[in-house]
Amino acid sequence: MTQAISPLSPAPSSQNKTALNSPARVLLASLIGTTIEFFDFYVYATAAVLVFPTLFFPSSDPTSAVLQSFATFSIAFFARPIGAIVFGHFGDRIGRKVTLVAALMTMGVSTVLIGFLPSYASIGVAAPLLLALCRFGQGFGLGGEWGGAVLLATENAPEGKRSWYGMFPQLGAPVGLFLSSSVFWLLLHFISQEDFITWGWRVPFIASIVLIGIGMWVRLSITETAEFSEAVAKHERVAVPVVEIFKNHKRSLILGTFVALATFVLFYIGTAYLLSYNVKVLKISFLDALLVQIVASVFFGIFCPIAGKLSDIFGRRTVLVATTVGIGLFSFFLPTLLTGGITEIYIFAALSMALMGMTYGPIGTALAAPFPTAVRYTGASITFNFAGIFGASLAPYIATWLASTYGLAYVGYYMAVAALITLVCILLSGNEEI
Repeated sequence: MTQAISPLSPAPSSQNKTALNSPARVLLASLIGTTIEFFDFYVYATAAVLVFPTLFFPSSDPTSAVLQSFATFSIAFFARPIGAIVFGHFGDRIGRKVTLVAALMTMGVSTVLIGFLPSYASIGVAAPLLLALCRFGQGFGLGGEWGGAVLLATENAPEGKRSWYGMFPQLGAPVGLFLSSSVFWLLLHFISQEDFITWGWRVPFIASIVLIGIGMWVRLSITETAEFSEAVAKHERVAVPVVEIFKNHKRSLILGTFVALATFVLFYIGTAYLLSYNVKVLKISFLDALLVQIVASVFFGIFCPIAGKLSDIFGRRTVLVATTVGIGLFSFFLPTLLTGGITEIYIFAALSMALMGMTYGPIGTALAAPFPTAVRYTGASITFNFAGIFGASLAPYIATWLASTYGLAYVGYYMAVAALITLVCILLSGNEEI
């Protein structure tokens, strides 16, 4: 029987790895896959604010329409653990490479289909139901994508650079956010808002088929990771990885879920909720609201590599503790910044995404670290996606409801509580370095 390890303690590492993939190929394959996956995911998040309340959830009350749109947004987060279990099983049984290709295809097909969906005016209630089904497919695919991409990077990392390598799949999130926001911004820049609502919003969804093709080509060019190949050679694979996780690694699973809680709450308040707040409450134009998100994604992208480097120097635990404290302090400035002018809105977006980069950069490697190779795909994926349910799935919905019911200060309190829970779980994990 294997012993449960904290999410802040190191996993066993292979001593004599054979470099089957060049560093450039490994990092490109891990980065481009998550970039495509998160591009698809954020295209939906943006459309959930700008388009879906009008086309799929008609209501006399705009706030109710937005809440319904955010409800379908949350479906993907409940689908992600299912995808994590299914894809994680095959990732731990037959290999990282094949499973990553299948996850990418699942996510991609679901996204492209959204671009062809008829609206509520055309087919009635079937429209939001089909949208929900495609959203489920997005979450199911992403649930299997993330864990495999992190392992592709970290299981090929040289000693002393695991955080740096593990940062590259994480970097796909800000790159995907930048690309998705930029595509919507360009569309609104060159076509009217009426044309955008009528047909323009479909372009990013359908165009993602090009990115899928590129991602498939890159993913098919890589070989299996050395650590997994060694586990196969030593007959270390288990029959049903998810059973092993819940039987012998419950502590790692539970602590890891809440170690990532503040990361998810911060991100979706700083992106999906902020976009909705800017457009629906402050009445900022679509173009200006998207520009805020584009600038925020740049800060997100800058601080991910910084966090990766600092984590290899000072330890991931140190970086995560310091950043979580920073998130808690930042939460108390939320109402002041969001009720200021456009300058304060940009400051809020920049600071939230800088903090996001500092926590998101090392979190992937941290969540994968405690699990042995034979169940690492499943363990890391389930942990990350459970954190998504608790921290992200309802964050825009909860923030919108809190702000409209009690005021913006309570959105800040919500973020502060998430940071406190995360900090406690990091400290409960012990003093081991990742």
